[in-house]
Amino acid sequence: MTQRLTAEPDGEIRDAMKETLPILPIVIGVSMSLLAFITDKMAFRAQRLSRAKLLPRRAGAMLIGLTALFCGSLFAQTTAAGSSSKGTASCPALLNKTFPRLQDDTPQNLCQYAGKVLLVVNTASYCGFTPQYEGLEKLYGDYSAQGFVVLGFPSNDFGKQEPGKSKEIADFCYNTYGVKFPMFSKTVVSGKEINPLFSELIKAGGSAPSWNFHKYLIGRDGKLINSYASMTTPQSNRITADIKKALAQQP
Repeated sequence: MTQRLTAEPDGEIRDAMKETLPILPIVIGVSMSLLAFITDKMAFRAQRLSRAKLLPRRAGAMLIGLTALFCGSLFAQTTAAGSSSKGTASCPALLNKTFPRLQDDTPQNLCQYAGKVLLVVNTASYCGFTPQYEGLEKLYGDYSAQGFVVLGFPSNDFGKQEPGKSKEIADFCYNTYGVKFPMFSKTVVSGKEINPLFSELIKAGGSAPSWNFHKYLIGRDGKLINSYASMTTPQSNRITADIKKALAQQP
């Protein structure tokens, strides 16, 4: 069976809308210009206007069209700038990062998870803690409707226990544990080449991973709440209590 990990579509839909909306005023401006020209043509044929009388009408039609086009272009630029600044402002700095999705390497910006409670975990397929996938998926299923998401980051840093390629990892996660929460391509979570998300989580006060299945809980405001060692299971009272408390908070 082929892995079918799900991904949150909200961010992609919002980005598509932001790209499409600014184009609409330009389309309207061009349409108005063409409509004015066609109307003028029809009037000329119907009324048999002389060329001397037709020139001012054509000039007026072109002026209307160009004005509409200019206003539409100006509005598009303003809308695009506003959307961009608003999107940046609403995305916490911690989440403003892009990682390839595990199953197809499609770039995923973590800003799509802004406003949600996140549990970030470095995972491995051949580790004594690997069965924690089941608990992580259970957490995701229990609380996702309330705005909770687990983010998995496979890593081969500890014990070389994630040697496979993306497809192998994805297939293993789905076929063995039915993982549906978002996962990303294999990455580095320690040392000099540590990925920027884990680096900033440590700088924010979280403990550095010392083994696979280290966990970080991020609140709706995009700030670190707590970190948990590998021994702390996903469904421990400590983690579930922190998740429930975080879900009750508003960003």
